Amino acid sequence: MMAKIVKGTTFGGVVKYILDPAKQTNLLDSDGVRLKSLDSIVQSFETQRELNPRVSKPVGHISLDFSAQDRAKLTNEVMTQIAHDYMNRMGIVNTQYIIGRHHDKEHPHLHIAFNRVDNNGHTISDQNDRFRSEKICKELTAKYGLYFANGKEQVKQHRLKEPDKTKYEIYNALKATVPQCRSWRELLERLKCEGIAVEFKIKNGTNEPQGIKFSKNGYHFNGSKVDQQFSFSKIDFALQRNVHADQKQETNIQPPSQKSQQGFTSPDSDSLLSGIGGLFDEILTPTPAYDPEEEAFRRQMQRKKKKKGIRR
Repeated sequence: MMAKIVKGTTFGGVVKYILDPAKQTNLLDSDGVRLKSLDSIVQSFETQRELNPRVSKPVGHISLDFSAQDRAKLTNEVMTQIAHDYMNRMGIVNTQYIIGRHHDKEHPHLHIAFNRVDNNGHTISDQNDRFRSEKICKELTAKYGLYFANGKEQVKQHRLKEPDKTKYEIYNALKATVPQCRSWRELLERLKCEGIAVEFKIKNGTNEPQGIKFSKNGYHFNGSKVDQQFSFSKIDFALQRNVHADQKQETNIQPPSQKSQQGFTSPDSDSLLSGIGGLFDEILTPTPAYDPEEEAFRRQMQRKKKKKGIRR
């Protein structure tokens, strides 16, 4: 669930847009306006705005967009309930509004027009409205069990041009392969099959990796530029986690006598920071370089540890 907030000066345009027959609109709900015609709705809004002429932008317009994966569960009744829940949490109360659902796109979405001059002539605050809206959208997505897509999943990738097209190809490959791999060797082999080359940036004077770069189609991207979850340290952590999950599962299915004798073993050395130097020597040519992005991440983690009382 995502929201877009717009403010304006006159109600005519937003009312006509929301109730445009070409949008196959369902008027889900309204309050405080006369529904005789489009003009009567507009006039209702304009009359109340005069209660507080100091408000230069009395028009509130919010669109709520949902994933196409939620289409089956988003009946008109559910969408109306979500719209009211959103408005209440945003403080859009005691005022005129109309709520219209459009059917002109593949994903479910609705539009809310409301008067920022409330029924008593007070102004409905827009302070930090975008920040508050983002937080509320996440809360309602969880509350109503809606699909939670990250920003990249919302992108229409077939419309992308280079270099973004290649960056998303790398993103998709990493997203599919990292959860399935248990070592760096396995991950690199799978990425090679996808036409993706990998370079590691080594900390000066050591064989310790501190950065990663992915290349395809002549384009190069640092890991965290592809996505924050694909920096070197986060991929390495994910690989270790995958190994731990496998070992835990194997331990749980062993007979009790074997459990007590075996215990928990360390993951393969080439999946860990401390043991992947040999892997690099065999199949990679390390590129010593200073990566400001990875250095900033390392320093951020050090600061967090210090705040918790941890010292290196």
